[in-house]
This record gives sequence, structure tokens and C-alpha cells, in this order.
Amino acid sequence: MLIGIDVGGTFTDGVLFNGRDIVKTIKQPTDNDNLQRVILDVLDDLLAAVPAQASVERIVLSTTLVTNLLATGRGERTALILIPGYGLPHSAYHLSPDTFFLRGAIDFRGREIEALAKDEVISLAKHLIQLGIKRAAVAGKFSNRNRSHEDQVAHLLKQEYPDLEVTLSCDISNRLNFPRRAATTYFTAMVSPEWQHFVNEVEKALQQKGLKAEVHILKADGGTLPLPVSRKYPCETIFSGPAASTMGALALTMDQQNSLVIDVGGTTSDLALLVEGVPLHASKGARLMGQYTHVDAVSVRSIAIGGDSPLTFAEGELKILPERHGPAACFGGETATVTDAFNYRLALNQGDINRSREYLQQIADLANMKLEDLCDSIITQVVTTLTETTREMFKEWENEPAYKVWEIVHRRHFTLDRVVGIGAAAYCIIPRVAESLGVQPFIHRYSDVANALGAAVARPTLSVYLHLDTERSTCAIEPGGVVEKRSDISKFQLEDARKLAVDYLYAMGKARGMDDYLDDYKVFLEEQFNMIRGWSRTGRIFDVGVQIAPGLIQAYQGVEQ
Repeated sequence: MLIGIDVGGTFTDGVLFNGRDIVKTIKQPTDNDNLQRVILDVLDDLLAAVPAQASVERIVLSTTLVTNLLATGRGERTALILIPGYGLPHSAYHLSPDTFFLRGAIDFRGREIEALAKDEVISLAKHLIQLGIKRAAVAGKFSNRNRSHEDQVAHLLKQEYPDLEVTLSCDISNRLNFPRRAATTYFTAMVSPEWQHFVNEVEKALQQKGLKAEVHILKADGGTLPLPVSRKYPCETIFSGPAASTMGALALTMDQQNSLVIDVGGTTSDLALLVEGVPLHASKGARLMGQYTHVDAVSVRSIAIGGDSPLTFAEGELKILPERHGPAACFGGETATVTDAFNYRLALNQGDINRSREYLQQIADLANMKLEDLCDSIITQVVTTLTETTREMFKEWENEPAYKVWEIVHRRHFTLDRVVGIGAAAYCIIPRVAESLGVQPFIHRYSDVANALGAAVARPTLSVYLHLDTERSTCAIEPGGVVEKRSDISKFQLEDARKLAVDYLYAMGKARGMDDYLDDYKVFLEEQFNMIRGWSRTGRIFDVGVQIAPGLIQAYQGVEQ
């Protein structure tokens, strides 16, 4: 049996799936100050429904822990130490208020062109002690080609400041694009100890329950990562909520139509796209706090409107406020919200409808409106916001490679087939959004827990990047930050580089328990560059990328509508 748990901003959903149908569903309020407790409470309720003869084989968690830490600024103060080499001015790299620069440079092939200034590192360590900073992220330009400078910095910092927690960019992301690698490393260093604590608590609780199931974390790209592996890559879990809704839509539809996915949550609404049944991914990576990162992610737009969005009448205007003030009135809150309007006017049937009516009437009296007219106005605002945001998002999606490929293959503009509704309020509002877009709505009986179902049946993913320089006999592999000398690549052709990349994928995949999916790999990057000296070719540079792409586990055949 499979368990999926999705921690949302307002509610945490859980499903117990037996391979054919959902056996039990859970929905309970999220306590963002104690996510571990929420997850374990939901897990207890689901485990209680497991038949005596059955066992849980796999548990997948989608959690907002890392997103919350970064969004609320609760991550501990972290230094960002950069070795930018030559090129852009230092002002281009200020990702953190505590950003420090060191001399030293590596070129694009991994050759040292300026030695590291070790005295600067020692001075910086003493300065960090004075500032009381206990975490540091170190990123050097082209450290993915030669990690020696980052390793030296870490050694010198720890020698001078043993209690400093140091995170190296070459360990977190061994890919090109220095600013994105630096940002990814900085965010990782900021949240890593809290994530380690979270993993420890989950593992401890599962051990106490005697569970031997595989435990995975849902990633931003819609794939899963084994819980122990996530210790090194906590930032892979950002935006796992939108990824869960996207995979949930995929699990409910199981076809190749072009679908807009709208997850109407409590705090936000998330928009994503399925192109012929495949989630559209952000080619530039996840954007976090205004910075692009090396975290692969579904292309999603989150907007600050959801069931818990409070209603107000001020300055002669009825407004839906973006920030959440607490639960809806029907759930005991002291403010009328979008959920209350849906409850009264669209028969959402959540909580105490009398409280919804009472608090909505207070606003209607202020606005001098009939209660029905007030609710209709709120519903219209929600539909308009979702529709306009969709049209804006399509302009962004037009720049994504998969979107362009569809138009080239079909020789026409992209056409949307339907809107898939996710969330408890989906059946109330999605038909109206679909009508305004001129397409059909899709609402499933499990739309309200689709996020948790998507987490439960999402398959593990893995992307491997290989960089070979035959002239220098060097091989760099991502993930892992491995840069090694190889004497056997001097006569490599592109097919040899491809085979080597696949070999690394198989080795890493087996270590992560992905044996069932390794034969589904796809090559998504192949480049070859000849190195010329005088009139002769002296070597080649190969870049190859292979992956196990996001999708659903092999055993999943869908659930009945």
C-alpha cells in the first residue's frame, strides 16, 4: 500500500492507496510552527486504516518546511563567500547582505589562472567569528570544472573557525551558471540544519512505529527523492506543493490532453500546465526570492488568492486581501473569507454555514449590498483573477522549449483542451473559469485530495550531467560534485560519452533504489566541441545529460472517476 501526504499552507491532506483505489483520505489544518507533528498525526490516522494483512511499501511526503523558512526569513544568518574570478562586477552577485569576495580564479576548462588568496580566507574566518555568523556558503566560478579553490576555502575556514558550518557549491550543483549555483548553495546552507532536524524526527517516528517502508520526499520537478538523500539537497523540496497538484492532475486525468491545472488552496492558488499529459517544466529552474536556482521545477505561477483570503469593504470598494488572517469564519475564524462566500452562494458545505452567513452579512451591511450580490461580486473577482493570471501565464509559457516544440510539431498555436480543478473548492469555481476561457472543466471525485494522491504515485527522478575534456583527461559528474582524472577518454566519440553518462545514471539510480525505472532514461543534452591547436584537433569536450523524467509509478493505473 502507498501513502501520500501533502502539507499545504492551510490544510494537510493524506491518502492511503491500495494500488487500485483510495482506501482512506485525511484533511486536517496545518500548523506551520510544527509541521513534523502535523505529518505524523496524519500518518497515524492513515496507518490505522491499513488492513491487518497488508503492509505499507512506500510513503511520500510533500512539505512546505523549506519554502516557509525562506519565505518568512526564519533561516539562520548565513554568509555567502564568492570567488567570482574575472568578468562581472561584484555588485552583480549580492544575493545576501553578508556577501564576501575572495581573490582567485579558475577558467572554463578548470585551469587555475589566479591562486587563491589564503590570507584573505583566514581574515574572513576571523571576521565571521566577530559577526557571530555560524553558516557559510562557498561558491567559485567554474568550481564545477575544478573544485580545488572551494575545498581550500573550506579547509582554511574550518581550521580557523571549527564551529562554522560550510556548504560548497560543487557539492550542491555541479552545473554551469555561477549565479544560479551560488544562489542554490546559499539557500541550501541557510536551511540545511533545520531540514536535518526534520528528517531526524521523521525517521525516529517511523522507527518507533516499526515501519520499514521506503520514505521519499516530493521534489519541485514532480519527482521523488529518498528521504536520506534529501539531507544533502533540501532545496529540492521547495515548491513541492505546486508539484504535488500537478502530479495529482496527471494521476486523475491519465491522458494526453493539453490541460491547465488550477489548485485552489487555502492560502494561494497555483497554476500549472500539462502539455499532452506531460508537466511543463521551468527551463531556467525554480525562482526563489527573486533568484533563479539550479532546482529543477514544474513551471508554476502562485497567486495570493485562496479559500482563506479575507474579504473587506474599504474606501467604497469590496476587496479580496492577499494575506491570510486565519481560518474562514465557517471554521471558527473571525473574518469572512472567499470560502465563506463559496459556502453560502455555491453550496461548498464546509464547516458552519451559519457563521459564514453571519460574517458575510456584516460586510454586506457595510457595503449596503444584498448578501447574494456581495457573494456574486466575490465569485466574479476570483474568476477574473484566475482567468487574467492564466492569460498572463500563457505569455510566459510561450517561451518554454516544450511549449514551442508543440507548436512546431503541430504547425499551429497551442490550444488548451480543458481546466483541471484541484482542491476542495474546485467544483465551485473551476467550471466558471473554464467557461471564461472557452474550454471544458475537469473535476474528479478525488480533486480535493489530488495533491496527496499525486505525491503517493509520483515516481523517483534523477538527472545526471557529464562533462568530459579529453585533452585534459578530466571528467565532471553532477550530482555529487565529482571531478576526476580519466586516462581512458582520449579517443572518445559522442556515443562513448553518452554510454558513460548512462553508466553513471545506472550506478546512482541503483544506489537510490530506482532499479525499476532505469531503463526509462532519456538523453536530453548532447554537445561536442573540438579543441584545435594550430591545424590539428588536440581533443574534444563533451556535455551529456541523461535523466529519469518525472512521471507516475509503473503500478499506477488510475482511479475511477
